[in-house]
Amino acid sequence: MNKPFLDKLRQIDPYVPGEQPKSTGTIKLNANENPYPPAPGVGEALRSFDAAALALYPDANGRKLKNALAERFGLRNTQVFLGNGSDDVLALAFQSFFCSETPILYPDITYSFYPVWCDLFRIPYETVPLDADFCVNARDYDRPNGGVVLPNPNAPTGRGVSLAFLEDILAHNQDCVVIIDEAYVDFGAQSAVPLLSKYENLLIVQTMSKSRSLAGMRIGYALGSETLIGTLEAVKNSYNSYTMDALALEAGAASVADEAYFRTVCGKVIATRERAAKALEALGFTVLPSLTNFLFVTHPNKDASVIFNALRQKNILVRHFRLPRIENYLRITVGTDAQMDALIAALRNIL
Repeated sequence: MNKPFLDKLRQIDPYVPGEQPKSTGTIKLNANENPYPPAPGVGEALRSFDAAALALYPDANGRKLKNALAERFGLRNTQVFLGNGSDDVLALAFQSFFCSETPILYPDITYSFYPVWCDLFRIPYETVPLDADFCVNARDYDRPNGGVVLPNPNAPTGRGVSLAFLEDILAHNQDCVVIIDEAYVDFGAQSAVPLLSKYENLLIVQTMSKSRSLAGMRIGYALGSETLIGTLEAVKNSYNSYTMDALALEAGAASVADEAYFRTVCGKVIATRERAAKALEALGFTVLPSLTNFLFVTHPNKDASVIFNALRQKNILVRHFRLPRIENYLRITVGTDAQMDALIAALRNIL
């Protein structure tokens, strides 16, 4: 059958998320979710929410959550942008700031959604190779570009850079927008927030999916100058005048209000990460230094795909990227101590 319209459809390779288990009893360590529940106040906010309010549109400006975030970071609420998860925020940022014919730059091994957005929005880009140890070289970004995207810490490698390193990047790229993707920053890395007062072209993107255990609520946000945030708002309002639903706004504000719980949960994940890293090294794995809620590992005597499939047979899901340079690595989300003990026992058996 002739289908002449097919050549007019957008051709694109979509982002592929981690596998969702089809049965109960699976240890899910493949999506970098937090193994602990959100702050107690989140549950209370949801229980006390008046369902009748769902008949009305939510606050288009998200003022309650914006104000909470602005206060936490010492910013004005006009320096905060909200979106349905950090992916929504990043997609809008790509559309808002990368509008030239000069390629944007980001690492060759990083979040695999970046090239998807570039292809979707027809943004020219060049990937900058990480070195042999999967580290970023700041000097590689000292060249003409249409923008810079740098995750800190990086995913899936887990490596982070210092605040001085980030300022070095910004100092050499003041004629474009520099996006620092801080999805995992709360697990031990240095945030670029202190640099916001100095660099008007800096946009920081964070999420509540990881450190605040709210992946199911899809809450992301950006911090930046009023110039950048105003541009984001204008682009968003050009086709989607509402950011987040009313429940997400309440849950997000309740999470931000409980700083003590937030720090306790992050501390638990960090402690388990360090303990698991030592256990994996004892089994012969090479474990990259991680400032995230996951570990990036490889074994010299066992193919990553073999380990991945063997773990899957034992109902333990981890992430395997069949990509150049990292095809023999596994990304393992940090779960509870009990989950990581089960993983280590399974790996010992497999090896």
